[in-house]
This record gives sequence, C-alpha cells and structure tokens, in this order.
Amino acid sequence: MDYGKSGNPKKGGNTPRHAEHNAKGSRKNPYGKSEDKSALLARMKAAAEAKAKG
Repeated sequence: MDYGKSGNPKKGGNTPRHAEHNAKGSRKNPYGKSEDKSALLARMKAAAEAKAKG
C-alpha cells in the first residue's frame, strides 16, 4: 500500500489567496496590449501644469 497517497490532498504552498483584478493576461490587462505613451505623457503634462498653476 502507498501510504503517501492516503489522507487529504496538500494545498499549493506558494499559490496566491486571490486573483488580482488587473493581472497580466486578464480581460482588463491582456497580454498583447502595449501601453500608450502619448496618453501617459499628456496626463503627466496636465498634472504638472495644474500643479504649477496652484
């Protein structure tokens, strides 16, 4: 008899407790999607301008 196979199965030791909402490969963050740098640059410029105004 194989005593190693008896008893409850062991849960994965290094698995996360939950899935992230924006994990790579999910619907919100697909694998092939590239970041739009022009939109990021526009947001950064608008934030810097707003901070400079006051």
